[in-house]
Amino acid sequence: MRKIIHLDMDAFYASVEQRDEPALRGKPVAVGGSPTGRGVVAACSYEARKFGVHSAMPMARALRQCPDLLIVRPNFNKYRDVSQQVMAILRSVTPLVEPLSLDEAYLDVTENSLNEPLAMEVAKYLKRRILEETSLTASAGVAPNKFLAKIASGWKKPDGLTVIAPERMEAFLQKLPVEALWGVGPVTAKKLRALGIEKLVDVRAADEETLRRTVGSLAEWLKRLARGDDPRKVTPNRPWKSISAEDTYPEDLADIREMRAEIERLAKRVAASVAKKGLLARTVTIKVRYPNFTTVTRSHTDDAPTAEARRIAERALALLARTDAGKRAVRLLGVGVHGLSAAGQPLPSMAPLPFDGVA
Repeated sequence: MRKIIHLDMDAFYASVEQRDEPALRGKPVAVGGSPTGRGVVAACSYEARKFGVHSAMPMARALRQCPDLLIVRPNFNKYRDVSQQVMAILRSVTPLVEPLSLDEAYLDVTENSLNEPLAMEVAKYLKRRILEETSLTASAGVAPNKFLAKIASGWKKPDGLTVIAPERMEAFLQKLPVEALWGVGPVTAKKLRALGIEKLVDVRAADEETLRRTVGSLAEWLKRLARGDDPRKVTPNRPWKSISAEDTYPEDLADIREMRAEIERLAKRVAASVAKKGLLARTVTIKVRYPNFTTVTRSHTDDAPTAEARRIAERALALLARTDAGKRAVRLLGVGVHGLSAAGQPLPSMAPLPFDGVA
């Protein structure tokens, strides 16, 4: 049985800003865009969360809920530097580290450089080193698999440590609501509750055909998770599935020339990232959101993969012409690439992928 740790930095962006600016400490802080435009909260301190502020909330609304909110513009270069420090600490105990984002990762510590048989002790060691070297706290979950470790890491935030030993798995599962299942968001949870499935363990007894009609191909996977069965391994250096860039504009763009210039700029940004990673892309996708929040995507796949900025931009601009952009104003534009492969390597299978940023 594997020993998995999910380590998650606490309120990462906001905590870094509070660390570096004493005047922010102990205050409600939100990292994100301007409340006078269409800025959103990228991250917020625990002091701000007491007022109901949360990530992805419009900054203007966050300010209404917490009038004393201190707003800080994000500094992603700084956050990446701190993230690299943290990941280096994690890799000092095991090469099996799978980053999920700048501020969280899975580790398989079944074998580790500390020769420590108890994963709980490894987690304590990592939390202590992170605090000593970065002055930041992290929460950790320890369990026999990824699914349970991730839930456990959020159980006692901030600065928490929750261990789910094999003999405690069933008791822990019995406590969980159906939303705890990976892939079950508010919409799916509402559908499951309509079937009388309130708790995670209720999925076990659900009729398979009914469950399949409700959640589609997720049905079998949810059944496995409801039993605490997650066979996924910790995979370091996960392959890139997609790379994208998008911007929401303070004021709607109405001029097609502005839109084309933005698409070209975003395409070049994506192409630079693709080239830097030594990758080639077969599929180019654009995303267009109109003022009423209607969102459309358009994609084009070419047999010849590329990282050339000019070709990616040309294809993105051609896709823009297949939308109502120009006839209608737009509030958001995005460009993404999929079907990525390393230069000189076999091409990947072309299963459809969502336009969801960097994966």
